[in-house]
This record gives sequence, C-alpha cells and structure tokens, in this order.
Amino acid sequence: MQPLEREGIRLAATVMLIRDTAPDREEGIEVYMVQRPGGEVFPDLHVFPGGKVDEGDWAPDICDTIDDVEASRDLGVEAGGLRYWVAVARECFEECGVLLARQEGAMIDFDEPQNEVRFEKYRADLLADRITFADICHSENLTVACDLLAYFSHWITPEMAPRRFDTRFFLAAMPADQDTLAHDDEVAGDHWVSPQEALGHFERGEWQMIDPTLRSLETLSRFKTIGDALAGVRGGNHLMPLTPELNRQGMQPLR
Repeated sequence: MQPLEREGIRLAATVMLIRDTAPDREEGIEVYMVQRPGGEVFPDLHVFPGGKVDEGDWAPDICDTIDDVEASRDLGVEAGGLRYWVAVARECFEECGVLLARQEGAMIDFDEPQNEVRFEKYRADLLADRITFADICHSENLTVACDLLAYFSHWITPEMAPRRFDTRFFLAAMPADQDTLAHDDEVAGDHWVSPQEALGHFERGEWQMIDPTLRSLETLSRFKTIGDALAGVRGGNHLMPLTPELNRQGMQPLR
C-alpha cells in the first residue's frame, strides 16, 4: 500500500459532482465548484471538492459494490486503492454536505428534517475530529456508494508548487434528495456552473484555476447529460492525449 506521503507529495482525492440542467439549456450538465479560502496554500482558487487521503480512509468494511483488489486495479496501484473512494465520500460530506453513501440500499434523503439535523451534527463532529467518517457509517449502517464514483484522472502537482499532491479525480452524479451546503470554514464560496461558464470565468480573469481543473472542465464540456458523462468516463477514453506539456503540468497516465 502506498504511504500517505512520499518525498513531500501527499495522496489526495477530488470529486466532480455533476447534475443535469433544464432540457432547454444548451450547456448540458453543471458541475459543483468551490473557492478556496485566502489563507490556504493555493488561495482563492476555484476547484472541485476534495482533500488529502487520511489514515482513517482505509476502511474497506464500509464500502460496497467493489473491493480493494478491483479499486486498486482501476487506479493501477498494488493495494489500498479503496482509500480514495472513502476519501472522496468523506471530503464531499465535510466540504459540501453531500453524502455519497447508502443506508439499507437507499441514498439518504436530507429533505427529511430528522435526517438533516442528525447528519449536520455528524458533520460538525467530523470536522472537529471528534469522530471519523467510518464511525458515522457504523452508527448509521451506511456503506459508501462506490459504484456511483467513476475514476476520472490522475495528476501530480509540479515541482515548482508550494505543496505537492498526488491526486485522483473522480466523477459522481449529485444525489437526487440532497442539496449542496458548503461549510464556511472549508470554502470561501461555491457555485453550480456549466463547464463552459467556468472556463469563461477563467478566460475573463474572474476566476483563478490551475491546469488539472481547466483540463477537467474541457473534458466535461463535451458531455450533455450525466448518463453520457459517466458512460464516457467509465469507458476510459474520455481524456485528451497525454502530451509532454500536459505531463509537465502534472497529468499522469490513467493507470
């Protein structure tokens, strides 16, 4: 299993939550993006939710539909690949209040007041390090909905960056009975935006973004529906060719 950090490079995971827009809109899908706070290592950037893989993310007993052998094979690592699926679910819940997990085979419905209040308490305790994500899953009989997460891409922050991350990107459809609720301590702002609109914000100098985000948005802009996006990504032929320039920016082979 890979160490969480090697030569100053920390393992990390990111998720692109997507949803379909109204049929009369030409843009197709929208993606959820957050703005990093000004005091962060990469301040003010617009990114997708995500963060570092933690030791507690090795929790194969809370995962369903795939095991570590399959997850590791998908990522091209010897073992421990399932940690990324758990890290994505945990970070998504921490940063934007979306729970990519099932209870007795069904996604949690946050439109029910008792669920909303109970899980907001769990979220506060998780952010305060009073409990782990696995603790929540065990208490509520939850399993991470691994089949909803499609492995998208692999990037390693270039050497000139102030901090370096070895990051796996994932794609997931926004659960129907949940809403995003960004945590004020985690993000400075949040947006549902079409990939084309996000790229326009960058081109006009309104948003700051780095290459992995830009290339991901360019890829997502080709898809019109959630179904098209997930099918394309699971087919494994969605990425642009890996050129020397993209490799210098940090793009890695998918596996």
